[in-house]
Amino acid sequence: MEGMNPTDLVPKQLAVPMLDFSREFAEIRSEVLAAITSVCESQRFILGPEVARFEEEAALACQVRFAVGCASGTDALWLALAALRIGPGDSVVTTPFSFFATVSSILRAGATPILADIDEKTFNLSPSSLEQTLARTPGAAACVMPVHLYGQCADMAALGALRNRTGFKLVEDAAQAFGASWDGVRAGGLGDAAAFSFYPTKNLSAFGDAGMVTTRDPAVAERAAMLRAHGMRNRYFHDEVGWNSRLDALQAAVLRVKLRRVEAGNQRRRELADLYRQRFTAAGLVGETTADGVVLPFTDPRAVHVFHQYVIRAPRRDALREALSAQSIGSEIYYPQPLHLQKSLEILGYRRGDFPHSERAAKEVLALPIYPELREEELDSVVAAVRRFYA
Repeated sequence: MEGMNPTDLVPKQLAVPMLDFSREFAEIRSEVLAAITSVCESQRFILGPEVARFEEEAALACQVRFAVGCASGTDALWLALAALRIGPGDSVVTTPFSFFATVSSILRAGATPILADIDEKTFNLSPSSLEQTLARTPGAAACVMPVHLYGQCADMAALGALRNRTGFKLVEDAAQAFGASWDGVRAGGLGDAAAFSFYPTKNLSAFGDAGMVTTRDPAVAERAAMLRAHGMRNRYFHDEVGWNSRLDALQAAVLRVKLRRVEAGNQRRRELADLYRQRFTAAGLVGETTADGVVLPFTDPRAVHVFHQYVIRAPRRDALREALSAQSIGSEIYYPQPLHLQKSLEILGYRRGDFPHSERAAKEVLALPIYPELREEELDSVVAAVRRFYA
């Protein structure tokens, strides 16, 4: 076109934040402020009717009978274990490739964490590694805690078959998986109990810390509710030593507003994930392994993924991240060091090399921006920046 600079035909490189809370807030501002005002006028700030309403609505969304709100996702993990009477003398098998709370909650319950490696495609607890771990665990493991990492459920068919054979309790760490499902069953209803986090970065997020335990068992729900309030069933009568982990009504009010949008938000995340797949493929960047190129997320056909994170395996991951940062493109590493190599968990007795799939993942994974308000042109800028790096 006459008079046009050739550089005008090149799409503009945009700065892309890893997450932008302001975009969602702009859309829900009036609803959230009205909900907060209602709580302020009620003068009921801890538990109470607003929390009860959120629990009912969240249980319905998770397709379970009971939901028990609490102060954080970390507390929810501990409450789920304690409500199932998992404690001193018990072993709990989980993954080394997760956030620290997965293992710290087991220690807080007084139980012993035992680790099994991950599946290299999904990053979730490997059923075969779990089976081998159970076979060499002294005595029977009392519980298994799979993590639905990045928003995709672990292989619950295989884990359920193992549970039927060995009889362990199953607690889902569903902190990143609100709205995800496995073979038509929602996260939160796939085990004996489940724990959710509503930390501000989550798909369903509070304006601070908040969490929830879900279960189909009325006894487990009643016990979790008792333990979150200092072990009280009746005011000032303490049946057990519990904890102060009550959910604030203000957080419940915010969560009720956002709960109405989470399903659409999860669907938009899946659409963005598919756009990433299309763009990376068209750019010729995709490989089966990092020796061939960028490895894209794998979704098991039995799962409905909610893409809490969009995580690639990247050749020269750290250098790529530096290049993206230099162009004001956000990214994050979840997680740079597996739990068995954390200094504070040396007491578990593991060494480097014990979990090779987890250790390799920690060197290769990179989360790219994904949230419902992410714009398509921003996604294109992310892929373009990755393409320039590998060119």
